[in-house]
Amino acid sequence: MNREVIGECPVCGEKLKVVKLHCQRCDTSIEGKFDLDKFSYLSKDEKFFIEIFVKNRGNIKEIEKDLGVSYPTVRRTLDQVIESLGYNIQPDKKEVSNIEVLEKLEKGEISSDEAFKLLKGRD
Repeated sequence: MNREVIGECPVCGEKLKVVKLHCQRCDTSIEGKFDLDKFSYLSKDEKFFIEIFVKNRGNIKEIEKDLGVSYPTVRRTLDQVIESLGYNIQPDKKEVSNIEVLEKLEKGEISSDEAFKLLKGRD
């Protein structure tokens, strides 16, 4: 049975370290303090999103289809994954505004015609 390595302590939430590596073939064991890669600290949902993102070569429309979510949800999830990997997100004002328009459309706060006009005016 293969189990996935967890990156955070289930008791206190602190990042875990690997202290022992073992080869099943030759029975060699190596002990020490080994760091996990940054992907090991992502949640299962974040790892799944990255898998879908890579599978679709970053094509947002295909990611939307695979996950059954909207454009704003894909962008928000991507931003969360980027931040979880330790990078700062500083979107430009135009992009934030576009996402806000799309979120309002998704919530039914504006019509598709209104959204089209708002987005077209941002070019």
